[in-house]
Amino acid sequence: MLPKEKIDRINILSKKAKSTGLTEAEKIEQQELRQEYLKVFRNSMTNTLHSVKVVDPEGNDVTPTKLKESKQKRLH
Repeated sequence: MLPKEKIDRINILSKKAKSTGLTEAEKIEQQELRQEYLKVFRNSMTNTLHSVKVVDPEGNDVTPTKLKESKQKRLH
C-alpha cells in the first residue's frame, strides 16, 4: 500500500490543478506519484486475483486457464 503521505500529496496536487494550476515540476511530481499508485494498485489486484478459485454449482473447478497459468508463473 502507498504511504498516506503520498496519497495526501496526490490529492493536494489534484485540488491545486483544478483551482490554480500546477507548475511543470508539480506536473511531473503528480505523474510520478500517479504511476507509483497505479503500480501498487495493480500489484495488489493481481495478488487478490491469484487467491481466487472459481467453482461451479456442482463443485467443479472452473477457474479460467489464463488465471491458472498466471498463478503458476508467479510461483516459479
